[in-house]
Order: sequence, then structure tokens, then C-alpha cells
Amino acid sequence: MAIRTVAALEAALATPSTRLIADMARLDGDLLVLGAGGKMGPSLAMLARHALDAAGVSSQVIAVSRFGDEAARRRLEDAGVRTIAADLLEDDELQALPDAAHVIHMAAMKFGTSGQEHLTWAMNAYLPGRVGERYRDARIVALSSGNVYPLVPLASTGATEDHPIEPIGEYGQSVLGRERIFAYASHRYGTRVATIRLNYAIDLRYGVLVDIATAVRDGEPIDLAMGHVNVVWQGYANEVTLRALHHASSPPTAINLTGPEIVSVRRLAHWFGERLGREPVLVGEEQPSALLNDASRCHALFGYPEISLLQMVDMVAEWLLAGGELHGKPTKFQVRSGRF
Repeated sequence: MAIRTVAALEAALATPSTRLIADMARLDGDLLVLGAGGKMGPSLAMLARHALDAAGVSSQVIAVSRFGDEAARRRLEDAGVRTIAADLLEDDELQALPDAAHVIHMAAMKFGTSGQEHLTWAMNAYLPGRVGERYRDARIVALSSGNVYPLVPLASTGATEDHPIEPIGEYGQSVLGRERIFAYASHRYGTRVATIRLNYAIDLRYGVLVDIATAVRDGEPIDLAMGHVNVVWQGYANEVTLRALHHASSPPTAINLTGPEIVSVRRLAHWFGERLGREPVLVGEEQPSALLNDASRCHALFGYPEISLLQMVDMVAEWLLAGGELHGKPTKFQVRSGRF
């Protein structure tokens, strides 16, 4: 699949599958996307709008963010998504939001954890408590992270949803705090919740593959200490997040979301080297463990991603060769200490 422009990329990310359309046809009530201004939020909100339109459902999709990027807000409005500018940590602004039967909670903080631990915990653990109370009667899908798991041996298939929870560092601990607080709301109010433990979503403008490819292109060293990763196309991640509304339950349901492969960073670097005509600069040695998820449950529920790993590699390489726009937000997937 050749994608050359941002408009074509966003159109691809916002094109619903027949499976998603069928699931969205069963939604009754409006959909609220909290934290919709991030990397995934705009395309997820537009995907939801297009799926509802295709299903003939008139429910609103309401995207909430501080919206520092007015262009992103206009694109959402042009796609039929209602937008509301709000600071979710201001309780009066949260309480003033419209009621909704379905909530996607994407508001979070990862980078800048070191030195801003107070804000990280406020966003990742305090805010979910306020949201869980405000939308206690809604179905909630809460985006989480594979960082709630410890590093696991490469010989494993990755951490399953039943693996012991042992986050490394304050970011992972605060993400676990988010999960526990939503679980509290679920137990106290009967709120139906699905927790999505995602790593790592891939867009052509950001993601692990972009990090590795740009390092190869620019001759920058690639640290092999975190020598293996999981990746998944963002379009699939968006679709699973929306379809998970029908799997929200009390107590909450946890779903690992990633691709089916454990892939070597060294191999990815060499694949990009071949496509970009550059020799990768590799430093360090692979360690016997990595942050890896087993998404077998996800694939059984929602099917396999339609865009394969090699397709993503080709698409990222073509995007870079064409001078495609980048977000400039590295994933820091190499970090083993949990300090972001």
C-alpha cells in the first residue's frame, strides 16, 4: 500500500473495516474521546465517525482535548467530529462535558516523567478517578500500556494478560495506577471497563519503526540493549480500541494490543539499511529480556492485523525517502529503566 501524503495517510487510518462498521452499528448513544489531540486520538475519532456514518448511526463522536493544534481540530470538525477544548484536570471543565454512553479514555502522560512525577501521576492516576466517577454509567475503554509488565525472557511469547504485573519505573507504576483506579470505579459503580495494554502503535510519522529508520538514515547509533519489540499498525490499534467497547465489563477486561511478531531491532535496522541505502550503526548487545506482549487474546477476538510487519517497514522507508512529515516524538523504546 503506497501512501505519499498526510491526507492519504489520515484517510487510510480513518477507513473502517466491515467488522468495525458492524460493531459500531450496535452502539447506542454518543461516543466521547478524552485526550483526542494526541498521536492516535484524531485518527481514532475520525475512524469512529466514518464507521458510524457507514452503519447509518447518527450518534455524535465528541473529541475532547486542550487542542494546541488548531489545524488538527479543524480536520476533526471537517470530518463531522464535534470538538470541545477542555483541560481535563480542571474539574469544572470535566464536569461540564456532555454525558455519553461510551468513553475512550486516551488522556495520559509518558514523556517528561522524570522531574514531573506529580503531573504524571495526576494525569495517569488522579484523572482516571475523576473520569470514572463522572462517567460511571458509561462503557469505558481505557488506553493503558505494556509497561505495566516487567521485561520478559526472549524465549517467551511475551507477557499475556495473566502475567504478573510488575511495572518498572514511575511511568509504568502510574499507568498501573490508571488501571487500578478504573478498576475501583468498576467495582464501586459497576462501570463496564476494557483496559487496552498497547505497545507499540505505528504511524508513518512516528513509532518504533520510524525511530529506527530515521537513525539508519541519519547515521545515528541504534542501541541494541532493548533488542526486540512488538509493533502494530495504528489503524488496527484504533479499530480494536473502538471494537473493545463491546468487551467492556465489570470487573474490567484487560486486552493486550500489538502485532503477532516479536521482531529483532537488529533485523529491523538491516531491513531499513537495505531500503534506504545506508549501513546501520549498531551499538551494544541484545539483552536476554525485553518489553514484549502476547496479543493472542486480541487476535482471537478481533482478527489479525491486515497490514503486515514487512508492509509497515516498506511504507515507513518509502515515506522517509519521499521526505514525508514526521512528528518528531521518539518512542524511547530503548529505555530499560522505565525512566522517560
